[in-house]
Amino acid sequence: MSAEQPAEQSVEYVLTLSCPDKKGIVHAVSSYLFMTDCNIVDSQQYGDPDTGLFFMRVHFAAGTQVTLDRLRASFEAVADSWSMDWAINRAGERMRVLLMVSKFGHCLNDLLFRARIGALPVDIAAVVSNHTDFEELVGSYGVPFHHIPVTAETKASAEARTLELVREHDVELVVLARYMQVLGDDMCKQLSGRIINIHHSFLPSFKGAKPYHQAHARGVKLIGATAHYVTADLDEGPIIEQEVERVGHEVTPEQLVAIGRDVECQALARAVKWHSEHRVLLNGTRTVVFA
Repeated sequence: MSAEQPAEQSVEYVLTLSCPDKKGIVHAVSSYLFMTDCNIVDSQQYGDPDTGLFFMRVHFAAGTQVTLDRLRASFEAVADSWSMDWAINRAGERMRVLLMVSKFGHCLNDLLFRARIGALPVDIAAVVSNHTDFEELVGSYGVPFHHIPVTAETKASAEARTLELVREHDVELVVLARYMQVLGDDMCKQLSGRIINIHHSFLPSFKGAKPYHQAHARGVKLIGATAHYVTADLDEGPIIEQEVERVGHEVTPEQLVAIGRDVECQALARAVKWHSEHRVLLNGTRTVVFA
């Protein structure tokens, strides 16, 4: 009786793509994976009738002899023939993230903790703040803290220094965890599709200071939060995730603030998780999220 053969080891990858919607795209992708001795673990796709674009996310496994470089090189011909915007990444690889924060630390603390316990597939490479309030908190997680003050005169140099840190730390995603500064156009362009913001969902109804107090004065019954990609148009980038919570007439402004903090944390954490797992594809001013 022959000895039992060990199971062949495999490595898992994620292919994401978008292209003009035509017949045969799924067949072309699945045929490529079959010919390269890969096995599909999970596949999701969506054809947008409004934009005429097709979106696809394929989680697949390949033998250890199939490297990431080989996959990327060999898929190039398929991608070119269908005019695809595409990427192949290792599944489960932790994305390097830089967090930015000002004086509200709930989202910062939430992301640091989720990353620490493995609830987010990210490595937080650094934290940047225009204040020093959370230096001790960040240090307790063993994460580098960079204090970069911002004034009207230093705004350009502050953003240039932040972009230097992005390069120095090999950062793949920047998260504005309640960073209360409007970013310049150049920084938004350089980080296009790689920077996420969170804000309360009262915009544009309650702008400016104390939005929850304004909402309380108007007797709102729903409060929420929106996580979106950052663009040069303030708070108008493609939305990734939203969260809402129903509230009653008896809720005080302080309770609204506390509830708002919770929904902001939830929406932002999901957006970061989905982006880091390559589940979010840009679709013009919108997103396709394969959650």
